[in-house]
Amino acid sequence: MADRPASPRVIVTRRLTPSVEARMAELFDTALNPDDHALSADELIAAVAEADVLVPTVTDAIDARVIEAAGPRLKLIANFGNGVDHIDLKAARAKGIIVTNTPGVLTEDTADMAMALILSVPRRLPEGEALARSGTWTGWSPTSMLGRSLQGKTLGILGMGRIGQAVARRARAFGLAIRYHNRHRLPSVVEAELGAVYRADLDQMLAEVDILSSHCPHTPETHRIIDARRLALLGPEGFLINVARGEIVDEAALAAALAAGTIAGAGLDVFAQAPIVPPALLAQPNALLLPHMASATHEARDATGAKVIANIRVWADGHRPPDQVLEGWV
Repeated sequence: MADRPASPRVIVTRRLTPSVEARMAELFDTALNPDDHALSADELIAAVAEADVLVPTVTDAIDARVIEAAGPRLKLIANFGNGVDHIDLKAARAKGIIVTNTPGVLTEDTADMAMALILSVPRRLPEGEALARSGTWTGWSPTSMLGRSLQGKTLGILGMGRIGQAVARRARAFGLAIRYHNRHRLPSVVEAELGAVYRADLDQMLAEVDILSSHCPHTPETHRIIDARRLALLGPEGFLINVARGEIVDEAALAAALAAGTIAGAGLDVFAQAPIVPPALLAQPNALLLPHMASATHEARDATGAKVIANIRVWADGHRPPDQVLEGWV
């Protein structure tokens, strides 16, 4: 392989945890983002013009225009996070730039958050908390704040990768039956372990489940895959959970379904135009809305940073990084 700098110029686009930033500064010629502002397109273009390694996050649109502006030094985009749909992989490959990600480190925390939403939304926790704070609560009654039990219900999982499987393991402990839809069927031994039944047809699965939890990547094929028609298949007692990508859901259709009662509730940690949350969703009391918190733990952020550092070090040593994103990643 071509010679690579022993101390590459590494430009980091967002604030990372102190331990990760300190370690990067020890190992590399590192430029950090101390005020943590999301870089503009022009700032990203300036960064790729001088970097050997760019460390972006999901908030950075590393599109063809940005990659085309890269200087000859840029040979590695070491993404801080697993999802790489914000990076134009085709443009990067055409320019000979390696892209890496950080698989696995966010699985358990993200699955925990999905399970928290699965527990919270059917039991109407956001509405109950708001009532307790309102000063208008008049006390317990047999018909007050009735929600839905999880026992005997069916959970549908859209996207049965690492996180989807981790959610299935948790859900079984709460008495949920599991259905799943995935591009590829899991081996029978994994299905047996998870107690999961495969449905090749998404519409069929939606008609069978009480709760849908989305864990698929955002691709042209999954863009707004949960639209008005599919929300209707969940029915007026159905619930939607999304901790994957906001673009998977037609947010206007979801807000309309929540308002009309054609779906019972939703728990969302992601939004198509984050940090903007559609006002129509904000107006729905049966929607639990979170600011992209699923992987927001100290442990997950430190582990993600450690993976980024490992990818850079292996690349700088002249080897193929362990988490190189290959064609057909999604």
